[in-house]
Amino acid sequence: MSAIRRKFGEDYQVVNTNRGITFSAPVKRKRQRFVEKNGRCNVQHGNLGGETSRYISDLFTTLVDLKWRWNLLIFILTYTVAWLVMASMWWVIAYIRGDLSHGGHDTSYTPCVANVYNFPSAFLFFIETEATIGYGYRYITEKCPEGIILFLFQSLLGSIVDAFLIGCMFIKMSQPKKRAETLMFSQDAVISQRDGKLCLMFRVGNLRNSHMVSAQIRCKLIKSRQTPEGEFLPLDQCELDVGFGTGADQLFLVSPLTICHEINTKSPFFDLSQRSLMNEQFEIVVILEGIVETTGMTCQARTSYTEDEVLWGHRFLPVMSLEEGFFRVDYSQFHNTFEVPTPPHSVKEQEEKSSLTSPNPLPVAPTPSSPLLGNGGRGGRRERLLSADYADHVEDQASRLPSKLQRMSSTKEELLWRGLKMGPALPGGKASSTGDLPLSIQRLRSSSIPVARQGQLEEQVQLLSLDGDPEEGELEKHRLPAAISTIAAATPIPVQIPFVGSRPEDNLPPKLRRMNADR
Repeated sequence: MSAIRRKFGEDYQVVNTNRGITFSAPVKRKRQRFVEKNGRCNVQHGNLGGETSRYISDLFTTLVDLKWRWNLLIFILTYTVAWLVMASMWWVIAYIRGDLSHGGHDTSYTPCVANVYNFPSAFLFFIETEATIGYGYRYITEKCPEGIILFLFQSLLGSIVDAFLIGCMFIKMSQPKKRAETLMFSQDAVISQRDGKLCLMFRVGNLRNSHMVSAQIRCKLIKSRQTPEGEFLPLDQCELDVGFGTGADQLFLVSPLTICHEINTKSPFFDLSQRSLMNEQFEIVVILEGIVETTGMTCQARTSYTEDEVLWGHRFLPVMSLEEGFFRVDYSQFHNTFEVPTPPHSVKEQEEKSSLTSPNPLPVAPTPSSPLLGNGGRGGRRERLLSADYADHVEDQASRLPSKLQRMSSTKEELLWRGLKMGPALPGGKASSTGDLPLSIQRLRSSSIPVARQGQLEEQVQLLSLDGDPEEGELEKHRLPAAISTIAAATPIPVQIPFVGSRPEDNLPPKLRRMNADR
C-alpha cells in the first residue's frame, strides 16, 4: 500500500468491492458563513481601543444586549451591594450616636432607630424599609435628623435601582427574539422554472396562530468581487428583487409561502448555470420583518443559504390540504423537495441561443478595385453594391426577416432594390432591360466632356435621380438601407467617356448599344 501511495500520490484511495463494507464519501469542508442558519451574525468586533466608552454611555442598551447569565449576575450583585451599603450606613449612624452601647434602651433614652443593637438588626431595618414591610418593631424616631436624611436618600436610591434593573429585565424578557423561533425557513433554496422563467425560490412559514402584521421580506446576496479599477470588495452586498416593484414582498403569512426571485438581466444570477453553481461562492441572506400581533413590537427573523444549499432543478412539495371545514398545513413536508425538468443553462446562455435565430445586419463587403475604373477602391465598392448579384443577396437576406419587419419596410426601398435587380449591371453583373430602372443615364454633351485616352473604353456611367429636390434627396438618403446609404454618401464623380462616332449613342459601351438596338 505504501508503494502504491508513493507511485500515485497521497490522494490515492483504495475502493473496496466488498458490499458488506461501505465507505462514506469525504465530507466537504464547511464554509464559513456570514449569517448562521438561526439568524445569528457571525461577526465579532475587535481592537476598539478607546471606543469602548461608547458602551458605557448607552448603559441601558448594553445591559439589555447582554446574555441572560450576565443580566442575572448584575441584577443579584446590584441589589446585594446596595443592601449591604445602606445597612452599613444605618449601623454607622447608630454607632456614632452610641445606640449600640445601650443594649436594652431604657425608657429615658431615645435612640435614632429603635431596637437596632448591631449590624444584623440594622440590615433587617433597611430591608423592612426598602421592601415597605414595616413589622413595627424597628422604626426611626424624631430625635435623629441624620437618620431622616438617610431615609430619604434610601427611598430615592431604591426607586432608581428598581426602575433600572426591573425595567432592564422586563425589556429583555419581552424582546421578540424568541418570536422568531416560531418563524420557519426552508433548509434549502431551489432553482427551477415558474411561468416559463427561471426563478430562485425558498419557503417561509409561521408556526403560531397569531399573525405577523405588515410582514415584509428582503434578500441580500453576499459575495466578494473586484471592481474594474482593481478594488477588492469583501462580502459585497447586493439586493435581490423578490417582488418589491409588484408588492410581492408584502406577505400575508397565514400559511407557508414560497418566495420567488426571477432571474433576469437585472439579477446577479443572470449568468449562473448548473455547472457554474458548483464553482461559485456566495451567500443569500433572507430577512423577514413584521409586527407581532400580541405585543405590537417589531420582530425580525433571519437565515441564509450558501451555494451548497441551492438545489438546481428542484421544487418544493405542497403542504396545504383541504379538510372538512378548514385548511390543513403539513409541516412534515415543509423542507422536502422533488426534482423537475429544468434547463441546465443560464438565462444569459438561453438568450444568446435564442438570438442566433434572429437575422444578422446586411453585410457590406468591399471588393478589390477594378483596373478599368479610375476611382480605385471606391469605384470597386460602388460596383459591388450596385451589382444585380448583390441585390439578389440583399433581397434574400431581407426575405428572412419576420413578416412584421417586412411590412415595416418602405415602398420606396422595395422599388429601389427591384430597380437595382432589374437594371443594367456594372462589370460582373447581369441585366435584362434599362427601361425599368428608377435612375436614368444622363446624356453627356460633347462640349462638356474632354477627349480621353484613345483605345481605352470606360464602363462606368454616372447615375442621377430623376426627381431630385436637394433637400428631399437628403431626407430620402437617411431613409435608405445601410448599403444604399453608403452609396448615397459617396460624392458622384463625373466619368469621362471618349467619342468614337458622331452621335452620343455611338460613344456608349457595346453592351448598352446592343440593348438599345434590341429595344
